[in-house]
Amino acid sequence: MDASHLAAAAVAAVLCGVAGLLVPWVIGRLPEPEPDPEREPEEPKELYVDIAARPRLALVAAAWSAACGGLAGLATGWSWGWLVVVPVVPVMVALAIVDLRTKLLPKVLTRLAGAMVALAVLVAWVATQDTGDLVRALVGAVLAYVVFALAWFIYPPGMGYGDVRLSAVLGGALGFLGWGPLFVGLYAGFLIFGLPGLLLALVRWDRRLLRTAYPFGPFMIAGALLGVLWGTDLWARFTAA
Repeated sequence: MDASHLAAAAVAAVLCGVAGLLVPWVIGRLPEPEPDPEREPEEPKELYVDIAARPRLALVAAAWSAACGGLAGLATGWSWGWLVVVPVVPVMVALAIVDLRTKLLPKVLTRLAGAMVALAVLVAWVATQDTGDLVRALVGAVLAYVVFALAWFIYPPGMGYGDVRLSAVLGGALGFLGWGPLFVGLYAGFLIFGLPGLLLALVRWDRRLLRTAYPFGPFMIAGALLGVLWGTDLWARFTAA
């Protein structure tokens, strides 16, 4: 790894870490969702202000943002991919925290992440006139949205529509980086989500665990990070085989 990639990683880690300190402030100002009479929750949803008030949340969010941002910066180096991926990392950390606590992905944060990715992609296109990157980003967003929307339509209890919205954001960012990051990043989310649950169900021999609802957003985000880190290399090996 050359010095420029290390510098890109260091800058990304610092910027994302500082932005991560603001995650509790952002979460505490999210509007509470309207109650859904057709889908009664198993237990009352934790309020966003209560999540934001959790001890050391700012430090935890900053640490995760710095670590993930640094890894993303290390993978992209000083490229336009850095601009597309790194700034959205703290927003993804906020989404993951909220989803873990509430099993919800707030539209406000998802739309913010989508706007940030779209703006960065457009800036890169204006600066480089590389239509290929732009087309891949659009295809990635649409493809991810269609796949997740079909999964949601076929079995709504297994996936929330917030996951569908988030998939388009991740698909756009990963698609900009390349086909490898796109396919590896999307598939990895399903893989790291499904395997632990399947193994736990087998160990406990309790199939009810497979029907238990779990937040999928953090796994989607983790899979996307894996796509950023190793998607290009894995795709090159797969296509060369």
